[in-house]
Amino acid sequence: MLNVSHVTKKYGKTVACRDVSFHLDPGSVTVLLGPNGAGKSTIMKSIVGFLRYEGEIFVAGYPNKSVEARRILGYIPELPSLYPNLTVYEHMEFLARAYKLTDYKERIEALLARFELDDKKKKFGDELSKGMQQKLNLCLGLLPDPEMLMMDEPMIGLDPHAIKELKNCMEEMRAARKTMLISTHIIDSVDMLWDRALIMQDGRIKANVTRRELDASGRSLEELFFEVTENLSREDMSHPAEAPLEENA
Repeated sequence: MLNVSHVTKKYGKTVACRDVSFHLDPGSVTVLLGPNGAGKSTIMKSIVGFLRYEGEIFVAGYPNKSVEARRILGYIPELPSLYPNLTVYEHMEFLARAYKLTDYKERIEALLARFELDDKKKKFGDELSKGMQQKLNLCLGLLPDPEMLMMDEPMIGLDPHAIKELKNCMEEMRAARKTMLISTHIIDSVDMLWDRALIMQDGRIKANVTRRELDASGRSLEELFFEVTENLSREDMSHPAEAPLEENA
């Protein structure tokens, strides 16, 4: 479904992503993990087509910036970008018309009710709290029901009910054989079903492992994460006082 091949993105002299390559199978759920500044958002924005980069990216065989790819690919950004002069419902209707959706009103109502925004339909974007804005952000991303959905830190700012509903949505999408790529730096937020984990650090993919491979190794995702990003073994994690000090400590 997604092929990322030797992608490098630079901001001036700073290399945000360096020779990043990975492949996602159709109907799979992949988590993209890494500390802040690892390059996760940069590679996500590159896949969506928001950034210029070196390398190649294909979605279902189509170049990622093509019309065909954009019809398949959905994206929920980390930070909501709402129109202050549109109401909650008008945001949803605007997106539905932009995607040329048909019979969308029932789906809009269902999503707004699911994320407890049905009583905020007439509120303007700049009248919503940050948590409500993030809920609307999710509803907008879920409305087109894309074949592949990318989510960048989707659970930040959500209340427990919204987190529960988002995870239920993910499970439903998985059952419908949708492809998902979920970026986060909070390991606890990805305790749902996943097939593959990618761990980034310093703009590189440092680990690419399937759930089966990880289970066979006897390690948890958290253990692998700290092994990769902080060079901590399971023994180090069991005895934190004995963990190696940082070089500049």
